[in-house]
Amino acid sequence: MFIFPALLRTLAISLLFGTLSAITLPPALAAPSCATEEFEGARYTVCDVAAAEDIRLFWDNAEDAPYRSFSALADALKSEGKELRFAMNAGMYDKNFRPLGLYVEEGQQKVRISTANASAETQPMPNFLKKPNGVFFVDQDGNADILTTEDYLAAGLEPRIATQSGPMLVIDGQLHPMLIPNSTDKTGRSGVGVCENGMVRFAVSDGRVNFDEFARLFRDRLGCANALFLDGGRGVGLYSPEMGRNDFSWHGGYGPMFGIVE
Repeated sequence: MFIFPALLRTLAISLLFGTLSAITLPPALAAPSCATEEFEGARYTVCDVAAAEDIRLFWDNAEDAPYRSFSALADALKSEGKELRFAMNAGMYDKNFRPLGLYVEEGQQKVRISTANASAETQPMPNFLKKPNGVFFVDQDGNADILTTEDYLAAGLEPRIATQSGPMLVIDGQLHPMLIPNSTDKTGRSGVGVCENGMVRFAVSDGRVNFDEFARLFRDRLGCANALFLDGGRGVGLYSPEMGRNDFSWHGGYGPMFGIVE
């Protein structure tokens, strides 16, 4: 191994005077802190990301084909000498695994924002169209936020990453007005919140919960002023080597995916 002379001198001086510990090396990127949370009799896996600038979005590979699985994404990154430390489904998608709404990856808009509304005859109403829906994004300065679709459009933003989904779960500290307490519509659910001090908190239910229960997890337990539903049922998934999880969607795969890479 070749060591530059200047660095060698620094190391020698540090060893001589016992100050080697004072040399500052770049910190390794930390994987999100994931843990099990109990809330009102339901279990959730919650992953906290303190540095929003670490969050990336993935959807399609170099051949313009969707990754569809966390394993395929991890393998692609491994071939580049990188390691996938965390991943989660990042919003709804069509049968071709294309995001249903806005999708921005590293400043490039790949799918435009959707302002579609459900017709009065549409029953049951698709979750994506339970207005207000919203957008999770990280701006060019590394700050995360969640806005309703209308507020996002009005702000004229140009984020580094963004994904649109719906419905909103928590809006400025208030639960989405369409959520029904004690609803029997229960399934696995995933979501993301932007919480105190800008911390991003991802959550996946480990059982079947309704929208109201899931939204109150974000507001009342996790302290998130804004939270966005990402998907439910077989569209929910988490990749966390530390927790031994590498979920697979029995829809045939996922569309957009959040990821943290080292």
